[in-house]
Amino acid sequence: MIFLWITFSVVLFLIILTVIISYYCYKKAFHAGKRIAVTPEEYSLPPGKIYEPFHDTMITWTKETRIMPHKEFSIKSFDGLTLRGKYYECDPEAPIELMFHGYRGSAERDLCGGIQRCFTLGRNVLLVDQRASGKSDGRVITFGINERKDCLRWIDFMIEHFGEDVKIILTGISMGAATVMMATEYDLPHNVVGVLADCGYTSPKEIIMKVISEMGLPPKLAYPFVKTGARLFGHFNVDESSPIKAMESCNVPVIFIHGEADDYVPCDMSRRNFEACKAPKKLVTIPQAGHGLSYLVDPERYLNVLIEFAPVYGIPVADSNKFR
Repeated sequence: MIFLWITFSVVLFLIILTVIISYYCYKKAFHAGKRIAVTPEEYSLPPGKIYEPFHDTMITWTKETRIMPHKEFSIKSFDGLTLRGKYYECDPEAPIELMFHGYRGSAERDLCGGIQRCFTLGRNVLLVDQRASGKSDGRVITFGINERKDCLRWIDFMIEHFGEDVKIILTGISMGAATVMMATEYDLPHNVVGVLADCGYTSPKEIIMKVISEMGLPPKLAYPFVKTGARLFGHFNVDESSPIKAMESCNVPVIFIHGEADDYVPCDMSRRNFEACKAPKKLVTIPQAGHGLSYLVDPERYLNVLIEFAPVYGIPVADSNKFR
């Protein structure tokens, strides 16, 4: 009898310990926490020394964005969240880039320069705050797992709002790139003519294990707790999908762009996604560009690549002399 009680106590202790560790991992990796609103006098800038040389440019872009004419849209996610976005129009007949920001970012912080880029190319742009970010509802970030389903809702909304002939390019940076890549595993409407994936990772599992390793923890031992935390408290399966798997069945043209100096999401991840992609594709790496900085480091090459690939998307080619 004593042995049974000891066994029961040990098992109960291990279960409680597993739940506690899993909850900590959930809070650390997936829970968005309380968001602090940015005042008109403040600017949300990415932290880290690699971004400091570009802060002035980011602030200028943000200032320009805030005074540009735009429309605010909202949709309901598959699980009842209100998701919000802003639409900036260059030409009512032009294709629209549907843009998704990165992990723990926001549309304004991560994507404001995308508006200027799109207008240079004669494109419209719809910036969205992903679930649990910016002005959108939610508390759980799912590394693209649920976000890819949100992408589908935004596509349906755009077709309904802008018409059956609208052409859509799915664009994302970092986790946003993973979001749009994973969205291609679904049967997308013909309106989606292409994907632009900037510094996306190969899978949620691989990028999470990389971060775990950099924290000095054994990734193979720690990851099961992360996965359990996602299941128990985030109510999603972090291994349900991955960009690299989605690329194996992708039938939409994809441009992969990645900074060679990216020490957060290694450039090799885009190379592997590129190799897995079965659709028309192009890979461009930008020397000396850190995470998410490819356009800031070499805007001319970035724009040239998009212009050269435009015929593959089946959209009009912009005048490359505009920015030379």
